[in-house]
Amino acid sequence: MSDLDLDPIIHAQSRLRVVATLAALPVGDRITFPRLQSLLDMTAGNLSTHLRKLEDADYVLVTKAHEGRRPTTSIELTPRGRLAFETYAATLTALLGGGSS
Repeated sequence: MSDLDLDPIIHAQSRLRVVATLAALPVGDRITFPRLQSLLDMTAGNLSTHLRKLEDADYVLVTKAHEGRRPTTSIELTPRGRLAFETYAATLTALLGGGSS
Protein backbone atom coordinates (compact mmCIF):
# COMPACT_ATOMS: atom_id res chain seq x y z
CA MET A 1 0.00 0.00 0.00
CA SER A 2 1.51 3.33 -1.02
CA ASP A 3 1.19 6.58 0.93
CA LEU A 4 -1.67 7.62 -1.35
CA ASP A 5 -3.80 4.48 -1.10
CA LEU A 6 -7.19 4.93 0.54
CA ASP A 7 -8.09 2.51 3.34
CA PRO A 8 -10.49 0.02 1.70
CA ILE A 9 -12.31 -0.59 4.98
CA ILE A 10 -13.26 3.07 5.33
CA HIS A 11 -13.57 3.78 1.62
CA ALA A 12 -16.93 2.02 1.19
CA GLN A 13 -19.50 4.82 1.20
CA SER A 14 -21.63 3.51 4.08
CA ARG A 15 -18.62 2.79 6.29
CA LEU A 16 -17.15 6.21 5.49
CA ARG A 17 -20.41 7.80 6.64
CA VAL A 18 -20.34 5.75 9.87
CA VAL A 19 -16.71 6.59 10.65
CA ALA A 20 -17.11 10.28 9.76
CA THR A 21 -20.14 10.54 12.04
CA LEU A 22 -18.31 8.86 14.91
CA ALA A 23 -15.19 10.98 14.32
CA ALA A 24 -17.31 14.11 14.85
CA LEU A 25 -17.94 13.00 18.44
CA PRO A 26 -15.44 14.00 21.12
CA VAL A 27 -12.85 11.33 21.92
CA GLY A 28 -14.38 8.72 24.20
CA ASP A 29 -17.99 9.64 23.42
CA ARG A 30 -20.37 7.03 22.07
CA ILE A 31 -23.70 7.04 20.29
CA THR A 32 -26.59 4.62 20.55
CA PHE A 33 -27.32 2.29 17.67
CA PRO A 34 -30.81 3.74 17.03
CA ARG A 35 -29.46 7.32 17.02
CA LEU A 36 -26.68 6.42 14.56
CA GLN A 37 -29.16 4.51 12.41
CA SER A 38 -31.46 7.55 12.35
CA LEU A 39 -28.66 10.03 11.57
CA LEU A 40 -27.42 7.90 8.66
CA ASP A 41 -30.89 6.83 7.48
CA MET A 42 -29.77 3.20 7.21
CA THR A 43 -31.63 -0.01 7.89
CA ALA A 44 -30.66 -1.86 11.06
CA GLY A 45 -29.33 -4.79 9.02
CA ASN A 46 -27.23 -2.61 6.72
CA LEU A 47 -25.77 -0.64 9.62
CA SER A 48 -25.04 -3.86 11.55
CA THR A 49 -23.19 -5.34 8.57
CA HIS A 50 -20.96 -2.28 8.20
CA LEU A 51 -20.37 -2.01 11.94
CA ARG A 52 -19.26 -5.65 12.01
CA LYS A 53 -16.66 -4.94 9.31
CA LEU A 54 -15.42 -1.86 11.20
CA GLU A 55 -15.40 -3.80 14.47
CA ASP A 56 -13.36 -6.61 12.87
CA ALA A 57 -10.77 -3.98 11.87
CA ASP A 58 -10.78 -2.59 15.44
CA TYR A 59 -12.05 0.76 14.15
CA VAL A 60 -15.19 0.79 16.30
CA LEU A 61 -16.18 -0.59 19.66
CA VAL A 62 -19.74 -1.90 19.94
CA THR A 63 -20.95 -2.22 23.53
CA LYS A 64 -24.12 -4.05 24.49
CA ALA A 65 -25.61 -3.34 27.90
CA HIS A 66 -28.92 -2.92 29.67
CA GLU A 67 -30.61 0.21 30.96
CA GLY A 68 -33.02 -1.29 33.43
CA ARG A 69 -34.60 -4.12 31.47
CA ARG A 70 -34.04 -2.53 28.09
CA PRO A 71 -31.06 -3.71 26.03
CA THR A 72 -28.92 -0.92 24.58
CA THR A 73 -26.15 -0.91 22.01
CA SER A 74 -23.65 1.93 21.79
CA ILE A 75 -20.90 2.56 19.29
CA GLU A 76 -17.69 4.54 19.59
CA LEU A 77 -14.63 5.08 17.45
CA THR A 78 -11.51 3.39 18.80
CA PRO A 79 -8.16 5.23 18.85
CA ARG A 80 -7.13 3.03 15.90
CA GLY A 81 -10.34 3.98 14.07
CA ARG A 82 -9.80 7.69 14.70
CA LEU A 83 -6.22 7.46 13.39
CA ALA A 84 -7.41 5.50 10.35
CA PHE A 85 -10.02 8.16 9.60
CA GLU A 86 -7.53 11.02 10.02
CA THR A 87 -5.10 9.21 7.71
CA TYR A 88 -7.89 8.55 5.20
CA ALA A 89 -8.90 12.23 5.20
CA ALA A 90 -5.28 13.39 4.77
CA THR A 91 -4.72 10.90 1.94
CA LEU A 92 -7.89 12.00 0.18
CA THR A 93 -6.86 15.64 0.51
CA ALA A 94 -3.44 14.83 -0.96
CA LEU A 95 -5.01 12.88 -3.81
CA LEU A 96 -7.25 15.84 -4.61
CA GLY A 97 -4.28 18.19 -4.63
CA GLY A 98 -5.27 20.01 -1.45
CA GLY A 99 -2.05 19.14 0.33
CA SER A 100 0.27 20.91 -2.10
CA SER A 101 -0.14 24.56 -1.08
